[in-house]
Amino acid sequence: VYQQRELHTVDHENGRGPCVWDTFTHQGGERVFKNQTGDVACGSYTLWEEDLKCIKQLGLTHYRFSLSWSRLLPDGTTGFINQKGIDYYNKIIDDLLTNGVTPMVAIYHFDLPQALEDQGGWLSESIVEAFDKYAQFCFQIFGDRVKQWITINEPNTLAMLAYDMGIFAPGIPHCGTGAYQAAHNLIKAHARAWHSYDSLFRKEQKGMVSLSLFFCWLEPADPNSVLDQEATKRAINFQLDFFAKPIFIDGDYPELVKSKIASASKKQGYSSSRLPKFTEEEKKMIKGTADFFAVQYYTTRLAKHQERKEGELSVFQDMETEVFPDPSWRGVGWVYVVPWGMRKLLKYVKDTYNNPIIYITENGFPQCDPPSLDDTQRWDYFRQTFQELFKAIHIDKVNLQVYCAWSLLDNFEWNNGYSRRFGLFHVDFEDPARPRVPYRSAKEYAKVIRNNGLEGPQ
Repeated sequence: VYQQRELHTVDHENGRGPCVWDTFTHQGGERVFKNQTGDVACGSYTLWEEDLKCIKQLGLTHYRFSLSWSRLLPDGTTGFINQKGIDYYNKIIDDLLTNGVTPMVAIYHFDLPQALEDQGGWLSESIVEAFDKYAQFCFQIFGDRVKQWITINEPNTLAMLAYDMGIFAPGIPHCGTGAYQAAHNLIKAHARAWHSYDSLFRKEQKGMVSLSLFFCWLEPADPNSVLDQEATKRAINFQLDFFAKPIFIDGDYPELVKSKIASASKKQGYSSSRLPKFTEEEKKMIKGTADFFAVQYYTTRLAKHQERKEGELSVFQDMETEVFPDPSWRGVGWVYVVPWGMRKLLKYVKDTYNNPIIYITENGFPQCDPPSLDDTQRWDYFRQTFQELFKAIHIDKVNLQVYCAWSLLDNFEWNNGYSRRFGLFHVDFEDPARPRVPYRSAKEYAKVIRNNGLEGPQ
C-alpha cells in the first residue's frame, strides 16, 4: 500500500492556478533547500502511465494520492472549474480500479490556492466554508468510485510549521497565535466537510471519511523524572490530542492545553486566551466527525521539561517542553530509526480513543541525495517497522486495517526540496524524462505484498 501526492507543477497550459507553494518557492531566500521548486518535480501529471507501471510492479492493493485544489478549482472556488483537472483525476481513479487497486484520496495536502491565501487563508474564518464547498465538489465528482477519503493531510503539521514557525508556505510566522487560529479553522473545516459527506453523499456512496494526523511518538528524556513525564504528557496533548480529542471524544481541546495557554496568555497581558474557543454548537458539530483514525508516523523523540521564557511567544513555549532525538539513534535528516515508537503510538490511540479502526496513512525513511539504489538502511527500517506492526495487531489487539508508506516516488519534499529521497522508486530529476527505477526496498516490499507478510522467522 503506497501513496503519492500530485506535486506543485506550474501548469498554466492545463489550467492549474497558483498555490501558496508556488509563491513560497519562487520568493528565493533559501526558504527551500538550494532554492529548489516543485515546478516539475516528478512530473506525475504527464507521466501517470509510468506511475501506474510502478504500482503494478509492486502489486499494491491501495494507492493514496492527493488532489490539487488549484488544479480542480484554479481560484479555490467553484466559480471556475478546470475540466482538464477532473479528467486527470478521473483517469487515475479509473485506471487504479481497472487494475484492482483501491484509491484512497486526500482532498487537501498543504497546497492552498493562492487566491484563497490572499483572502486570509487558514487564518480566516471564511476558509471553513470555502473548504466545505471544495470537499463537496470532490465528493460529487469522484465519490461514486472513491470510498476512502482524507479531508486534510496533517493539519497539525500545517498549523505549526506554516503559521507558528513560518517555515512552510505561506511562510509568514504568527508566533504564539497563528498555529492556534489556523488549527481552529482546520478542525472546523474538516468537521463541516465530514457532515456534508454524511448528509449528502454517504447513503448513496457508502464511503468513509477522516483526516490524517502526524505524530512523532514521545518518551520522557529521563524516565525517572516527574517533570519530564509531565512534559511528555503535555507534548502529546499539544501535538496529537489537540486535534484528535475534539474530533473523536467531545468536540473540544484537551483541558491541559486550554489551561496552559490561558495561563500564559494572562501573564503576557492578553485579555483572553490566545487559543480560540469553540462554541457549544461548534463542539456538537465537531464531535464524532471521523470514520477511522488516520495517523502518520515516521520517528520518535524524547521530551524534557523546559521552563517558559518570558517574552517569547510560540507553541513550544506554551508547551514548556523541549523535544529531541536520543543521540544513540541512527537516522537521516529528521527521521531516526525507532520502530518501537510506532507500536507505542498505535497502543496509545487504541487506549485513548476507544479502539478505533486505524489507518497508517504515511510511514517512511529518507535517503540523502545522491541516494543508493541498494537502500539497505531503509529496507531495515521498513522490516523492523513491520515487525512492530505485527506485535501491535496480534499482541496489543490494535484494529489496524490499512498501511501506507511514503512514498511511491522520490519527490519534492517541501522545504527539504529534493535533498531527501523517500521514494521506493528513484527519480532522476536532472533527466527531463524523469525515469523511475526501483530501489532495493521496492523489490523487497513487493515480496511482502505477495507473501502478505515478511519472509522467514521473525
